[in-house]
Amino acid sequence: MKTFGVIGAGQMGAGIAQVAATSGLSVLLIDAQRDFADKGKAGIAAHLGKQVEKGKLARAEADAIVERITASSELGALSQADFVVEAVSENQAVKEKIFSELDKIVPPAAVLASNTSSISITALAAKTKRPTQVIGMHFMNPVPAMKLVEIIRGLQTSDAAYDTTKLLAERLGKATVLAKEAPGFIVNRILIPMLNEAVFVLENGLASAEDIDSAMKLGTNQPMGPLQLADLIGLDTVLAILECLHKELGDPKYRPAPLLRRYVAAGWLGRKAGQGFYKYN
Repeated sequence: MKTFGVIGAGQMGAGIAQVAATSGLSVLLIDAQRDFADKGKAGIAAHLGKQVEKGKLARAEADAIVERITASSELGALSQADFVVEAVSENQAVKEKIFSELDKIVPPAAVLASNTSSISITALAAKTKRPTQVIGMHFMNPVPAMKLVEIIRGLQTSDAAYDTTKLLAERLGKATVLAKEAPGFIVNRILIPMLNEAVFVLENGLASAEDIDSAMKLGTNQPMGPLQLADLIGLDTVLAILECLHKELGDPKYRPAPLLRRYVAAGWLGRKAGQGFYKYN
């Protein structure tokens, strides 16, 4: 494997591109808008620059990593890719359209993966003529720091596609777990309801955001409080996952907190928007 494609230059896509380039792969970072793709690459350069300043990375190595990344807005640039990961927003219709288009562009032998945290891999695979080569590859946020990748097989996913994906994840320095295809998979099936419950606790006036996060950090030894984590993930993403869980599983315990809906409607999406449950510079 030499050429690795990433679709979506946001927080997750840029993180995936960074670890792939760090492993020595040539990376094509694609976004629908070229300035977003360029911004994603610039963010990677800035992140690596901070590591250089801290003495954790040599300047020459940081520059080499950035040089391996090509930013583009053209899906056609992926015509030579050996493996592609889609990392756009949690919208099934958007993802299905991307997979249908990729199927016409990417070489027949290439694997197409989705970084989805809740959407059916089987449904995405059905939009292609290579369903055996479609798989879920769910990275954790922030990608460079988090060791886990959940691998999710659709009904059609072949053993060869799974083996290729597992080897790739290991090359990127990640540990993998295999999850059956079900809404939320492993991590988000457990994590997202906890974040939602923290919003209910805030909405019901049981405690302030600061005290909720302090209680969970000090009381359960979590490195980050649930509301801080929701802000980091993006409140729109948290809401989208909850809506998927609620729709697919039909259990009222996955009902999104009304306060979460209001924050998303207001555009208070967390860190990326400068405001969520906390304000950010």
